[in-house]
Amino acid sequence: MLVLTRRTNQSVVIGGNIIVRVLQVQRDQVRLGIEAPREIQVHREEVFRALEEANRQAANIPPRLDPVLGPVARTGADPEAEDDGENGA
Repeated sequence: MLVLTRRTNQSVVIGGNIIVRVLQVQRDQVRLGIEAPREIQVHREEVFRALEEANRQAANIPPRLDPVLGPVARTGADPEAEDDGENGA
């Protein structure tokens, strides 16, 4: 882990395209501004962990829910896609 000391209005550049700027330091809180390209997601750690857990749970769909969710849950097939007749069904 890299540990740096920065003052208000000073920045750190990550990977050449992400800038983390110290906006305010007040008691035990630090306000940071983060500039990053739109394709890079930036989340608070607790939000990131919650998203990871939600994705993990969504990937483990119990088999008893398959009839409710349809073919997308079982196979990833698009139920709206037209049948081209090549699958022999």
